[in-house]
Amino acid sequence: MKDLADVEALADARERALTAHKLIDEHQAAIAELSRVRRGALEELLAGNMTQSQLADMLDMSRSRVSQLLSAGTRPERAFLGTGKVTLAIGGKFEIGRSDPGAVLSAEAFGAYEILAELARTVGLDAAYEVVPPPGHVHLNRPNLIVLTNPRLLPFLSQVMEADPHLRYVEDDRGWFIREPDTGKEYRSPRDEGERADYGYLGRLPRPDGKGSFLYIAGTHAQGTLGTARYVAENLPELYRELKSRRFSTVILCRFDAKDHRKITSTERVTPLFKHEG
Repeated sequence: MKDLADVEALADARERALTAHKLIDEHQAAIAELSRVRRGALEELLAGNMTQSQLADMLDMSRSRVSQLLSAGTRPERAFLGTGKVTLAIGGKFEIGRSDPGAVLSAEAFGAYEILAELARTVGLDAAYEVVPPPGHVHLNRPNLIVLTNPRLLPFLSQVMEADPHLRYVEDDRGWFIREPDTGKEYRSPRDEGERADYGYLGRLPRPDGKGSFLYIAGTHAQGTLGTARYVAENLPELYRELKSRRFSTVILCRFDAKDHRKITSTERVTPLFKHEG
């Protein structure tokens, strides 16, 4: 990054203006993220029984300024979703008589996107979606990525999930289900037995290039994807407080309405928040 003297020394006014403009954007983004980190740290200290007066002494500022820092700026929990514009990659499928990838999302998958996009907006992030058509070649090596739908539509994800030591999506002659490799415990969708419920996987997995991670939300069926997205929206502060941006995984039980299968009636975490090493 150029310093001020380097920018001012640029002879071409166009280049000087463009360089200064780019650096301003970079610094503003950095300030926003540092403000988020500061606010999160202050909230942790308050939770650890420090008072606002003590925080003010520590930071060498007034108590009223500390109050402003705690109530303004970027909410710390947004880091659970990303640090910039969030992309939601959604697995799609071709329907009979249709070949347009933009028309192959299930209503539940798009509903999950809408829930997460609105959540992103509430914490100051933009969000957009892209459809991943069959055969499901999703590009994982990019920042601020959330992937929706299970390995039935995105087969490569079953390989990426091998990095999760606690939970996997696997398939047998009865279909897809979640399994704990160590214990052999299985989470088979109640929907397959006629019940109004489905399981969803929620986890942060490593990118194949080793340069970061992405958030993965995958129901065994579409209702599990929709319900798990709702669970994230309803529990974002707690998830961030417990996990920050570290790798993890868990299973969510999602119940849905008998008449309207796109209406989630409740969500419940049924495993611990498994924290991954590394």
